[in-house]
Amino acid sequence: MAADEVGQYGVGETALIVKVPEAEPVVGDWRERFDVSVGAGVPAHVSLLYPFLNQDHIDDQVLAVLGELFGSNSAFGLCFRECGRFPGVLFLAPEPDDQLRELTAAVVDRWPEAPPYGGRFDEVIPHLTVAIGQEPGVLDAVEADLAGRLPVTTRVSSVQLLVFDGVVWRERADFALRAPRVDAGQAALSGLPS
Repeated sequence: MAADEVGQYGVGETALIVKVPEAEPVVGDWRERFDVSVGAGVPAHVSLLYPFLNQDHIDDQVLAVLGELFGSNSAFGLCFRECGRFPGVLFLAPEPDDQLRELTAAVVDRWPEAPPYGGRFDEVIPHLTVAIGQEPGVLDAVEADLAGRLPVTTRVSSVQLLVFDGVVWRERADFALRAPRVDAGQAALSGLPS
C-alpha cells in the first residue's frame, strides 16, 4: 500500500493483504524508518489488492463473496530469499508468487472496477515493501543488511481486509484459505488424521 504525495491515505480506503509476521524481526526496524505505512498501523505484508472497494461499498454480500473466493483456494507457503527494487523502493520478493497473482486476479475478475493500484501499472509484482522513497545509497545499505538475514518463510492461511479510518488501518475481516488436502500416506507419516 502506498500513501499519496503528502503521506495520507483516503478515509474509507480498503486493501486486501497477506500478513507476514515472520518478516517483522528482519524488516521491522527498516520499515519503521523508511515505510510510512508502519505509522498508519500496517504490518509487514504482501498486498493482494490496493485499493479495493471503498468501505461504503463493502456489505455482507461482498464479505460473503470474498469468503467464498478465498476459501476455495488452498493455503500455501512463501519464501523471501532476496530483495528486489522498483524506483525508490526496496522490497522482499516472495517465491513462488503465482498463488498471490492468482488470488489478485480472482478478486479483480469479480470486481474489475478495482484494478490493483488504480490501474497505474501494466504488471503487478507481488512484494513486501521494506523501504520507499529513498535514495539508491540508502536502499543499498538496507539491502546489504538484509542479505545476511534472509530467507524468511511463512505459511499463507488467510487474507485480511483492512480499512483506513482516517488515522490507522484496521482489520475488518480475515478470510481463511482452505487447508491443503493431506492424503492417507502423508497423514500416516505425519501422524495426522486423513
